[in-house]
Amino acid sequence: MRTILASALLAVLLWANIITPATTPPEKLDGTISISGAFALYPLTVKWAEEFRKIHPEVRIDISAGGAGKGMTDVLSGIVDLAMVSREINPAELNKGACPFAVTKDAVVPTISASNPNLSTLLQQGMKRDDFIRLWINGKVKNWSQIGSLKFNSNIHVYTRSDACGAAETWAKYLGKKQEDLLGVGVYGDPGLAQAVKKDPSGIGFNNIVYVFDAKTKKQTNGVRVLPIDINNNGKIDPEENFYDDVFKMIDAISNGRYPSPPARDLYLVTNGKPKQKATAEFIKWVLTEGQKYVHETGYINLPPAKLQKELEKLNLNTSSIGK
Repeated sequence: MRTILASALLAVLLWANIITPATTPPEKLDGTISISGAFALYPLTVKWAEEFRKIHPEVRIDISAGGAGKGMTDVLSGIVDLAMVSREINPAELNKGACPFAVTKDAVVPTISASNPNLSTLLQQGMKRDDFIRLWINGKVKNWSQIGSLKFNSNIHVYTRSDACGAAETWAKYLGKKQEDLLGVGVYGDPGLAQAVKKDPSGIGFNNIVYVFDAKTKKQTNGVRVLPIDINNNGKIDPEENFYDDVFKMIDAISNGRYPSPPARDLYLVTNGKPKQKATAEFIKWVLTEGQKYVHETGYINLPPAKLQKELEKLNLNTSSIGK
């Protein structure tokens, strides 16, 4: 009888083990991953680092924002393991060993102060690409009264970025030029540029969307407003162009191409050649797979699964978990 009961118990245990197999613990990792670069990717990278360290607490991740140009210089000179880059990687950088991994997508948007006397009218009529060119490139527009039907007779204060960065490079590319061609008062960093515009009723600038929308409410931050782009040049913001009041509407517009590209663009983590340490490679792999669930909630845009798979293949890793 005892033999029968023992056999039955063993069968139950074996069956339970088949239908509920033991979870394989994650491979133990340690070491330090150093990251620098674009302000655009900084908030999401911080979130990724926090979540990754819950799985691998022995891995230390040091992150600093200083602009895409600094990040690229740092990684190519071996100062950091990863660069956060918010623009396309140029051929010279690729020739020096830059290996980019596209990890998410966002956009640069023109910004004005919420205290701009023309705010209501500007939100209704927006501004055309040609208006931005006349402001940032050839300087032919000096006064708000030269824009559309505005009555505000005040000089426009144009702001740009003083640091080599993806936001300025992307905004300049939208206007047909390069960052060094942009006119305006140079301000360091995304947060600094947002603050400069916020405090200046006559100011105009540009920012990555994550610095314009509040992380908790997903609405535009107090004091800064996105200046809508009159994409079809008809002198007004039509319903299909009006997606700026909520970050998820903005994300949807970028995803389906209603917002122009540029200034919508991919964001990258960049290594110097293949990752030099296992922790760095595993972090990139995690970002491209499990880490993608944090993209949308942080205010960024998910890349298509096929593109993520292509990025994973650069690591020669198993791509079966993409899109899950």
